[in-house]
Order: sequence, then C-alpha cells, then structure tokens
Amino acid sequence: MRIALVTDAWTPQRNGVVRVLATLAATLGDLGHLIRVIEPSAFVTIPCPSYPEIPLALLPGRKVARLLEEFGPDAVHIATEGPLGWAARSWCQKHRRPFTTAYHTKFPEYISTRTGMPVSWPYALMRRFHGPAAAVLCPSPSVHRELLQKDFANALPWSHGVDTQVFQPGPKDFLDLPRPIFMYVGRVAVEKNLPAFLGLDLPGSKVVVGDGPARAGLMKHFADTHFRIVNGDQELARAYRAADVFVFPSRTDTFGLVMLEALASGVPVAAFPVTGPRDVVGDAKVGVLDEDLRAAALRALSIPPEDCRRHASRFSWARVAAEFLSHLRPFHPQARAG
Repeated sequence: MRIALVTDAWTPQRNGVVRVLATLAATLGDLGHLIRVIEPSAFVTIPCPSYPEIPLALLPGRKVARLLEEFGPDAVHIATEGPLGWAARSWCQKHRRPFTTAYHTKFPEYISTRTGMPVSWPYALMRRFHGPAAAVLCPSPSVHRELLQKDFANALPWSHGVDTQVFQPGPKDFLDLPRPIFMYVGRVAVEKNLPAFLGLDLPGSKVVVGDGPARAGLMKHFADTHFRIVNGDQELARAYRAADVFVFPSRTDTFGLVMLEALASGVPVAAFPVTGPRDVVGDAKVGVLDEDLRAAALRALSIPPEDCRRHASRFSWARVAAEFLSHLRPFHPQARAG
C-alpha cells in the first residue's frame, strides 16, 4: 500500500511523537508498504512561538497538494494538527478522500498551561480539526476514553511500542554519580512539570536528560540537578540503564513513550496516577503511581529490573503497525484514480 504520512513533527526534532512516527514508518516499510513522509524540511518554515526548536511550515497548502498528487497515495494519515496537517486535511476534503488523524499531544492543556486560556477553547478547535477524519487514533485507552467524553465520536484506541533491541538492561557505568540515580528523559518544557520532580528531597542524584525551552531556567533554579544531552540512540540507551528509577512528573502526556524505554532498560517508573502512566504501568508491579511523587520514587527502588523488562516486551512494534493498518481508510480505486 502507498501510505502518505503527514506530520509537522519530524527529525531533527527529538521527542516522543517523532520517535513513534519514525519507527512506525520504518516498520511499515519493512512490511513492504511504500511510505511518503511529508514533513517540515521540504517547506519554508518559521519558528514556533514560545518553542523555536519546532519549525512550522509557512503557507504549505499548494506544495502539500502537489506532493500528495505526485505520490498518489492509497491512504493518508495526518499525524499532527499543525500547518501541514491542516493543509493535508483540506486536500483530502477537497478531493473527497478519506483520511485518519492521530491525537499524540494534549495541545489544549499545553496551551492552557502556557497562556491561561480556558481549555475548552482549544478543544473546540481540536474537534473541528479531527471531526472529518474517518478515525482519530489515540495512543492509549485513557486518551480514547477522554476524547469520547469530549465528543470525539470517531476516536479509536491505538497502542504504541518500544524497540527492545535498542533499549535493554546493561552496565550502569554511563554516569559516575552518587546513587541512587533518579532520572527524567525527554523534552524540557513547562508542560512536563519538571519542578515537581526536581524539587523533591531525594537521596543520591537527580538527572535530567534532554533539551527544551525550560532547560536554562531549570538549570539555574535547581543547581543540584545534573543536566545532560546525549547523541543518538546508543548513548540514550546507556543513559537510561544508568538510572535506578525513572521519574515521570508530567500530568498531561497522552502516553509517555520514555517510560516504556526506561522499563525496557530494566528501570522502574515513578509517576503521578494520571493518563500516560496509568496506561504504560497500570497495575503492573513495574512502577509506583502516587500523588506523593517522592514516596513513589523511593518505593520504586525495590522493583526488580527483570520485571520491568518483561513488561515492556509486551509493547511490540509489530502489534502497533498491525493496529495502525487496520485503522487506515484506503481510497476506493475509482476515487484514487480521479
């Protein structure tokens, strides 16, 4: 099948959405499908306000239409709600092509956190964007339930996976710091709620691996925390397995792929009992979910690494790709030729 994947989030951005989409594209390619990724590097872009690391395509409508028509897809999946996503949506509606979308990020909550805007306003925009889609793919059961409650009638569950060949237990020699090591990996931004972790009174060391707009401010305010940036998956994998507990303070993530990567590395999780952690950890004895994040982090120290690894192995990319394909809405042959 010829599948067009349209996304405003792509490399060299480093975040969970990009990792999911890149791995999905590679997995589908290995299965024999032809994938065309339409992403920002092919367009004139401007920096995203308040998040300059993210480029936004400038007036991409005509070029998106041309790229889609040249590729001649059998199916279109729109992964993000940015300029490229809106342009692809318009093309599909104009030509009466079915398409699917995904709800990777809780933009309404992020916007509300950053601006104070009532969360109902951006949710109205999200319903407008996703409304015409044949299906809105949700990264976890919790997000699926939330969207159904918010009148996204076309929402469908779609699990995510982890590469257990890249992320696996091994030597803990990447960091020479006092133990235990409590670690966060991911985007360093206000919506990740990092002060809830960095302000905890914990023994040993606290480590943040990643970059983002809040990094400089957090480094200044939490001088006792060790901030690191790694290059490539191999170095990232070494960082994960150097930790004793992975602390995930976010309350707004739709899934939290970094938790799966930590578990695959044999590292237990401490988090709040919210969407994301509930879906990744749930009732499994591979993490501690508690409103008292300090207590959760300390209790997680006693969890066996082999239990974490076994749990992560259930989230295979073969299953993720199969679910994705089952949710696609291929064009009718006559419509594709028209």
